[in-house]
Amino acid sequence: QVQLVESGGGSVLAGESLRLSCTASGSDSSFIIMGWYRQAPDNRRTLVASITRNGAINYAASAKGRFTLSRDSAKKTIDLEMNNLQPEDTDVYYCFVRASLSVDGSWGQGTQVTVSS
Repeated sequence: QVQLVESGGGSVLAGESLRLSCTASGSDSSFIIMGWYRQAPDNRRTLVASITRNGAINYAASAKGRFTLSRDSAKKTIDLEMNNLQPEDTDVYYCFVRASLSVDGSWGQGTQVTVSS
């Protein structure tokens, strides 16, 4: 069973930075996709950034140019460096991984990001 441990959320002022980290365990193989989603108060989860097994990275439009997703495959860790944070980035951020197409993905417990103006 895949388990995810997230860290790095917090409260910052507009223009500051945060780094989110997610470490996965419980899978012997690499993941076909790893990424970060955010959850709005209406409980909708939307993609922030993701990386596929072959290294292709996808960013939400709001994240492009400000956020950088990186991966350490050996450690099964992804990091999301978030720069120039704005109040509209405030949400709960969830790590997501999927081991294969034949199994469901796994979610982390969520980490709060709060940006004040």
